[in-house]
Amino acid sequence: MIEIKNVRKSFGDKVVLQDVSAQMVAGKTNLIIGSSGSGKTVLMKILVGLMGVDSGSVSYEGVDMTKMNPSELKELRKQVGMLFQGSALFDSKTVEQNVMFPLDMFTKDNYATKLKRVNEVLDRVNLKDANKKFPSEISGGMKKRVALARAVVQNPKYLFCDEPNSGLDPQTSLVIDKLIKELTTEYNITTIVNTHDMNTVMEYGDHIVYMYQGYKQWEGTNKEIIFSNDEKLNNFIFASEFLTKAKEMTMQEAKGK
Repeated sequence: MIEIKNVRKSFGDKVVLQDVSAQMVAGKTNLIIGSSGSGKTVLMKILVGLMGVDSGSVSYEGVDMTKMNPSELKELRKQVGMLFQGSALFDSKTVEQNVMFPLDMFTKDNYATKLKRVNEVLDRVNLKDANKKFPSEISGGMKKRVALARAVVQNPKYLFCDEPNSGLDPQTSLVIDKLIKELTTEYNITTIVNTHDMNTVMEYGDHIVYMYQGYKQWEGTNKEIIFSNDEKLNNFIFASEFLTKAKEMTMQEAKGK
């Protein structure tokens, strides 16, 4: 479990996070949601260790990350997988080389052992024959699956996903969501997803933290979120649902003409 206690973060005079306390449940898909400017991206960066805090704590299994020395932080990062918003693949490396990159960095395994593991995860994300392709030769959805394979190749204890559906069509988004959920369950990973996609929230949100203007406004499950009486949360949910349905209706009307 990852536990956030009374975290405050500011940039100059602008307070971005104010007294945020929340939990990321072990072995579950945890979502951080909220509109632009809510503080969810900064919170994600703090959880990953890319930013420090002004005050408060972020504990991994009871150990405060904000008090770890560089050696301890390095060991923690070996247990972390990261799926970046833009996939962040190396254009000059093949799919195989991209996925093997963390193994090259953090292990002393021989090439045959590393290749075996790379092939296992590529097969798991349905990219069995893509080893020698370059990022420029594959689709956006395939790039995201390569990035997901790279994120889990070391069997991480924690998986962070920043807007995993960004730039993807609805059908491909569902594939990525399903893969993240399945890998979370199969590998018993504590997964944290930063998203504004309400389909992701309703289908795969085991545990949800809703951020509003730098505060944690609400916390609960995707079963509880529909019945929440929190006005700000309801405005966010139903506005998102309305916009999604309106877009779908517009696309259907356009196809019918």
